Amino acid sequence: MSGYKCQVFLLVTLLFQINCLVIPKSEGPSKRVYENILSDEKHYEPEEIHNVEYDHEAFLGEKEAKTFDELSPEESKAGLGKIVDKIDTDKDGFVSMHELKDWIQLTQRRYIIEDSDRQWIGLNPENEKELPWPSYKQQTYGITNAEDEDDLSHYKDMIERDMRRWKKADLDNSGSLSKEEFVNFVHPEESLHMKDIVVVETMEDIDKNNDGKISLEEYIGDMWDDNDLEAEPSWVEAEKDQFLQFRDKDKSGFMEFDEVKDWILPDDYDNSEAEAKHLVYESDLNRDNLLSKEEILNKFDLFVGSQATDFGEALKRHDEF
Repeated sequence: MSGYKCQVFLLVTLLFQINCLVIPKSEGPSKRVYENILSDEKHYEPEEIHNVEYDHEAFLGEKEAKTFDELSPEESKAGLGKIVDKIDTDKDGFVSMHELKDWIQLTQRRYIIEDSDRQWIGLNPENEKELPWPSYKQQTYGITNAEDEDDLSHYKDMIERDMRRWKKADLDNSGSLSKEEFVNFVHPEESLHMKDIVVVETMEDIDKNNDGKISLEEYIGDMWDDNDLEAEPSWVEAEKDQFLQFRDKDKSGFMEFDEVKDWILPDDYDNSEAEAKHLVYESDLNRDNLLSKEEILNKFDLFVGSQATDFGEALKRHDEF
């Protein structure tokens, strides 16, 4: 392989890995489910052990959470107090469930925007108003002519998949994506008109025999490799029951499109609201469903850990949205 083609291969591999982060790959029960992911951490470890790192990232975002490590508990509380003042938008001295939910959603949205901006700049270094499909294709796959396309024919399925998603994101059918349309391209799970693409791509990943539906074996196989020498994890049996009792709603023995959509994009569950309720439950000493600054600071380890936050940066970032 020539030096140029080697570089192209490495670039495509890297970008493919980045694109795969849009919908998380299964490494355990129901990891395909998209619930406005607030953290890559598991909220509860095995045996129902509460993992507060999830709460830290949900409350501040992953990048800000990583800045906590250098500060003392006193500095943590001081920074957290300033953030509480920002969350209390009606300035009544309390953080309501609604205000906390709004803050968590803002934190998640900030991640979406920053991640999209990073990819936009990488693909469009001149920051043109629109990114044309040929430019994206060239930047991502190194294809500039027919010879290159022949050399990279093994990426044909990936290119076709990208093109299908691109066309769905391209609302004005211009062949190019504006920055707003590009956000929908790289994070289709965040846009109502893109969600069917998420379902189609998920089904393609899991449906190994390409019959347009997902069997129990394919469903479990996406989470656990039964060729693994280790004993079958206990959760596998529970997931089989989930498939039979809840996922396969029409009892056909398979999950079809609508059933997959209900599974990975549940519309009856708001993860931001669930996290806000969790934080209030853990911190609300007088059970009035409102958090005073004192109650939050008393549980600062839940919100920011025994570390702290680069709260100046956190406040600046949240002011931008």
